[in-house]
Amino acid sequence: MRPTPRLAVFALIMVGVLAGCGFQLRGSYSLPYESLYLDVADYSLIGAGLKRAIRSSGSTRIAETAQDAQAIFVPTAETREPVILSLSSSGRVREKSLRYRYGYRITDNKGRDLVLPGTVELSRELTYADSDVLAKTQEEDLLWRDMENDLVQQLMRRLAAVKPVTPAVE
Repeated sequence: MRPTPRLAVFALIMVGVLAGCGFQLRGSYSLPYESLYLDVADYSLIGAGLKRAIRSSGSTRIAETAQDAQAIFVPTAETREPVILSLSSSGRVREKSLRYRYGYRITDNKGRDLVLPGTVELSRELTYADSDVLAKTQEEDLLWRDMENDLVQQLMRRLAAVKPVTPAVE
């Protein structure tokens, strides 16, 4: 069976529309720094995720010391808080919101800010039922891990998008 000319034209139009819409896969991030020191604890899940993402970008090396780095990533605050959104008529929790705030700074090796300090705030809502305590606890843990992964991706996007300011020489 031979394709009709209408079908061929339609297929060409569809290919053109898809190519012209701007869709592209998210590639690796290109950071504006030659070297970056992550001032995070060795056991930090966010630090490990950032190191993995920076290594995969290939354009920036992770410095072993702050003195060897062009820029230093410093976390300023990390808070996780579950917030009760609603209660049942018997006073039991029905809905919760998980809130995650992560503050950071990017400085040079003299402590001067290269980028204004920033904060990433994430939130997820979940229903809660006393009859499914184990399942809801596992769901909450899964949501926290998802928020950690999302935080690493958001931090990488912010690091790649910023234009560092060269501090004035004092």
